[in-house]
Amino acid sequence: MIFPTSLAVALLPLALSHPMEKRALPPVNSMMDESVAQLALYLEHLELSLYTGGYKNFTDAQYTAQGFPPGFRDNVGVIAQHEATHAETISTILSDSGYTPVPPCTYKFNYTDPTSFVDLANMITSTGIGAYLGGASLLTDDPALLTAASSILTVEARHDAFLRAGVGASPFPTAFDTALTAVYAYNIAQMFIVSCPKQLPLVILPKLTFVGPTPKSNLQPPTPAGTLLTFSFDPSTFFVKVDPKAPLYIAIINMVTNITFIEAIKVNANTVTVPVPKDTAGAAFAVLTTFSGGLNETQLTQFGSLAGPAEFVLS
Repeated sequence: MIFPTSLAVALLPLALSHPMEKRALPPVNSMMDESVAQLALYLEHLELSLYTGGYKNFTDAQYTAQGFPPGFRDNVGVIAQHEATHAETISTILSDSGYTPVPPCTYKFNYTDPTSFVDLANMITSTGIGAYLGGASLLTDDPALLTAASSILTVEARHDAFLRAGVGASPFPTAFDTALTAVYAYNIAQMFIVSCPKQLPLVILPKLTFVGPTPKSNLQPPTPAGTLLTFSFDPSTFFVKVDPKAPLYIAIINMVTNITFIEAIKVNANTVTVPVPKDTAGAAFAVLTTFSGGLNETQLTQFGSLAGPAEFVLS
């Protein structure tokens, strides 16, 4: 389903009935602050289109027929309203500081019914949470802006818990969430972009695709350690030449632990498998690399990524 930015108009009456409270907003004081705010806005536009579609494209009866509780669709609409408020707030922060806010794109979301919508929304919202967590460390020179971003992050986490509970999954599968670098969050968003009037000045990496296995929507039972995960890629798109005989690794980013590097089993020239590491849970992110370890997420982003990231959900 392709959703242009005009689709957000569907929730305009709802947003107008709950106008954004007038309040003092923090300034953007540096280029770093601006880059973090622009990425946050880029992702808020994406989520606004996603949740607007989830509200507009299905009826209450369609949600309840698939096992969702009464009122679930209305709350999807409330989430869309929140995303509209987040986008408006970040746009105002940027504009008031003399920056041009990044405009919305046109998006394509591959869902066909309420359940597949919620499955996708869980994954995209987890990416947004990761981006806010990753950006927090870059706003340490601006406490007011950090507080504003953190107040959005906590609401995004509530959205994700609501979605997960709606399909019967644990609303809090892990003790920690997973932070993402700006490049990684931006690349996951590209999966849903049809076209953009303006992109951000961030590198787009070669694509890594999670092939499976795909867990049940309720994520029960959780995918156990040792389960083989399959990923595909196109070696011709790599930024560097890689010896076909050289070992490849999948780096799995999950929660706040160190990245787990696992030597990949080569199925063919463009497909590998790796087992799920012990103690990996919730949403995780995989990156194809030639490094066997020793890199943190920033280093992996800057010079260690052959392709990725690919998101997968275990519990």
